[in-house]
Amino acid sequence: MTMLNPKLVATPNDCALPRIRADFATFNDAIDYAARSAKGMNFHDMRGELEVVYPYAQMREDALAMAYRLAASGVVKDDRVALIAETGPDFAALFCACTLVGAWPVPLPLPTTFGGKESYIDQLSVQLSSADPKMLIYPPEIAEMAKAAADRQGCEGIDWSTLGDRPAPAVDLPKAHPDDICYLQYSSGSTRFPQGVAVTHKALLHNLYGHAASMEIGSNDRVVSWLPWYHDMGLVGCFLSLIANQVSVDYLKTEHFARRPLAWLDLISRNKGTTLSYSPTFGYDICARRISSQSSVSDRFDLSRWRLAGNGADMIRPDVMQNFVNAFAPAGFKASAFTPSYGLAEATLAVTVMPPGEGIRVELVEEERLSGSRRDLSRPARYRAIVNCGKPLPDMDVEIRGEGGQVKADHQIGKVWCRGPSVMHSYFRNPEATAECLVDGWLDTGDMGYMHEGYLFIVGRAKDMIIINGKNHWPQDIEWAVEQLPGFNHGDIAAFAVETENGEEAPAVLVHCRVSDPDERIKLRNDIRDKVRAITGMNCVVELVPPRTLPRTSSGKLSRAKARKMYLAGEIEPYLVAA
Repeated sequence: MTMLNPKLVATPNDCALPRIRADFATFNDAIDYAARSAKGMNFHDMRGELEVVYPYAQMREDALAMAYRLAASGVVKDDRVALIAETGPDFAALFCACTLVGAWPVPLPLPTTFGGKESYIDQLSVQLSSADPKMLIYPPEIAEMAKAAADRQGCEGIDWSTLGDRPAPAVDLPKAHPDDICYLQYSSGSTRFPQGVAVTHKALLHNLYGHAASMEIGSNDRVVSWLPWYHDMGLVGCFLSLIANQVSVDYLKTEHFARRPLAWLDLISRNKGTTLSYSPTFGYDICARRISSQSSVSDRFDLSRWRLAGNGADMIRPDVMQNFVNAFAPAGFKASAFTPSYGLAEATLAVTVMPPGEGIRVELVEEERLSGSRRDLSRPARYRAIVNCGKPLPDMDVEIRGEGGQVKADHQIGKVWCRGPSVMHSYFRNPEATAECLVDGWLDTGDMGYMHEGYLFIVGRAKDMIIINGKNHWPQDIEWAVEQLPGFNHGDIAAFAVETENGEEAPAVLVHCRVSDPDERIKLRNDIRDKVRAITGMNCVVELVPPRTLPRTSSGKLSRAKARKMYLAGEIEPYLVAA
């Protein structure tokens, strides 16, 4: 058991050192400057009790010693070093050590509750094969699995406690340049054909400056985060940004948030200086659901100082956000604090951010406009609320383009393209994939949306579109419709297209089922069919599956592509329901 030190004092919100908003030539320069402040990282246990205080000065000292150890172990400039991204001082120091020695840190995920031991080894092995690292460094708790993956790939596997015992003779470290690759980021999507996003120091610092400026990060801001460091929102937005912008931060581990979500809000309440915290939609959703049966909101929480409640990384649900406001307004939470954003790892992190204080703004758009089809006038019009994701960062250009590449006018839906200094360098060792999405400096994001008066509205992922009989259907529309039935949570439904026995395509809907009575299952399946028919006008394949069956990405989002692949391969076994 960890013995807590009652004398621990968290790092301050402010100090005498003037703030510099990520205006550095390289991330190494940002590390050096942050180390001159009294600010830093503070790590908390599952109940939010302070366990480790880690000033940026200590982090730099540890990183420098570890950089010497890496150099002594044969790591040289442009080598890749894979790191299991556990939230804690070890990973923080190792990531910085890699950049100091000129290597590229490659953050990789921890095991999840899904898939089991062999699935995790397979996932790591594929990502290691793509990154081709000199070594894989991991926490001792997962040594068996991580070492197995390293051995399969043929790279050195070492736990970070052992690495700390190696000699650290001081050597001259290579000087970083703005156009050098700073790190390699793997997206949270498919692990079968992973793409390593290569981000330069220049791109990273530009993005960190851009979203700090857009969010008006000031002298006394403080962050609370539970986001994983192997996902761009957690790594860039809630780790690297805080170093480059000299912000103190309080961390909960992601797995601790998953077990006790309200510890996140407890920590914000307890740390009176907290002004910024970020989450995908599902984080706000689970907190609102957990508190719905409790009446002590105003006694337990104080969210009045929460200035920016960032929201991104998945489709933003206005109904979920409203539920959160309804639940926590008595604790002082203000709806205007919500700060929607849009981004992706290929643009380092952020592309657009809502100006502070504007909150969530939506437009109601006819579903036929979203799918590009003609409305059946015999049926009433249906609308979906599309969330305003804000304005482009400084020096970031955003265009909406049609299939032929033509730029579309306001309120016309098309593919989202962006261009700016923080767009990725390339996909690592994959020129074909790079050429497909990077054209004349413009990045094809793969997302669909439209612009209006300088603001970006995101409609959905182009690759997720279900096209049946020439008509387009967004899977989100089908999933959201089914979620309106009693007993379902966000993420319980996956919709995609399948080929039926007669060779035609139909929507398939996989649904987490929590009822065991055979008659109730029949009724549930029929209710779902009716709901989907009302949305699409077509019959669908409905499969009831055990809870926790649908696969997630490493950041916790539903993976429709993987769900479809597993379903067609017979890896998901639905419940048998009588005809």
